[in-house]
Amino acid sequence: MKETPQITPAQAAALVSTGNRLVCGGFGMTGYPINLINALAESDVSALTYIGNNVGEPGLGGGKLIRNRQITHAIGSYFTSNKEVVEAYLKGEITCDLLPQGSLSEALRAGGAGIGGFFTPSSVGTPLADDKETRCINGREMVFVEALRADVAFIRAWRADTAGNLQYRLTENNFNHAAATAADTVIVEVQEIVATGEIEPNAIDTAGCYVDYLVQAPISAADLGSSASISGGAKKVDATRMAIAEMALSLLHSGEIVNLGVGIPTLIADLITTAHGIVLHSENGMLGVGPAPTSGGAMDFPINASKIPVTAMPGSSYFDSAESFAMIRGGHIDTAVLGALEVDSDGNLANWAVPGKPLLGVGGAMDLASGAGRVIATMTHCNKDGSSKVVKRCSLPLTAPGVVQTLITDLAVFNINDNGFALQALMPGASLDDVRSATDADFEMTL
Repeated sequence: MKETPQITPAQAAALVSTGNRLVCGGFGMTGYPINLINALAESDVSALTYIGNNVGEPGLGGGKLIRNRQITHAIGSYFTSNKEVVEAYLKGEITCDLLPQGSLSEALRAGGAGIGGFFTPSSVGTPLADDKETRCINGREMVFVEALRADVAFIRAWRADTAGNLQYRLTENNFNHAAATAADTVIVEVQEIVATGEIEPNAIDTAGCYVDYLVQAPISAADLGSSASISGGAKKVDATRMAIAEMALSLLHSGEIVNLGVGIPTLIADLITTAHGIVLHSENGMLGVGPAPTSGGAMDFPINASKIPVTAMPGSSYFDSAESFAMIRGGHIDTAVLGALEVDSDGNLANWAVPGKPLLGVGGAMDLASGAGRVIATMTHCNKDGSSKVVKRCSLPLTAPGVVQTLITDLAVFNINDNGFALQALMPGASLDDVRSATDADFEMTL
């Protein structure tokens, strides 16, 4: 068995040249090659094209490369998690190509498999499909996405053996496996390197044939940014949001596989018990998501799509992001509960962009909205200025057309049928007059 060369972070950085395309694994800062990126930030390499789900956090990971102006172009799914990326974009210091998260992971998998591209329903009817080739396949419109490859991949694994075989931990696989297949030179930082044979063959996640160099470089909680601890998470909890989450849970069925979007839907995970018989899916590579722990962080627990530490229910499993989105597009997710900014009478969903702000963050919502068997949307009924978010026609950029079957707000529950909104129930404390005065769209009465 071959021996994979072991090098230092500085030696790894020296393998990256100005103008290279660099692909990085990681979801937020989890499973992120922080030591390799830190070494690259100490070099004079510039004009990089950075490929990854996100570009670190301010001053952390790829955020250092942004501050150093080493990145001139970024290809990814969710750049708004780092405000300094947005600022650099607005100043014209970088350009960005935005892809739905599932399209990004599949583009890397295609690039690693020698496939030129693929057609997907994700992003149909949205600004991300503008100027792209579309085709009707089996009666469904689809958008063509080109494969992605890079000159160099920086990825992170938990363990490696000296032959370069890799093992990931919890939700730390995410984009790492796909990135490892999709570059000419693959450099892996790991927590631990063991002798060949110490990783049982059935436990190997990425085969050593993909790996060119190993770097032993441990991480600590301080490297994980917003995922470092449950106390530092971004979850917002109040009575109104919890009431919406409780109503959404009441509409889920035992035996369903359910994906929870960011925002209000995330709260549902803390309400589910084994008695509900519901299996929660997270697009960053987990099936069997449980409630948030009372303490701890991403060094102790998996994380969900909101980058918040969660527990694992009995029977849970972990996988990479490309596999996760294959589950979504392949029709294996029964219900997606998604946050919304607007929903209209045709069931159109808008939840990723607002006027006046750059379109730099979409995540997995487009894949979920077009791939799940049922979509439940959740939101407050009105904007802060009092204007309705339950509208005749969406004014915001669409996430997906005609996908919402049920809408839950802080005032009411609507089903959406061929005639538009049908009022199903009032939320606690809300009156019919409240709903009428706060709703821009017409609706039927089915109470």
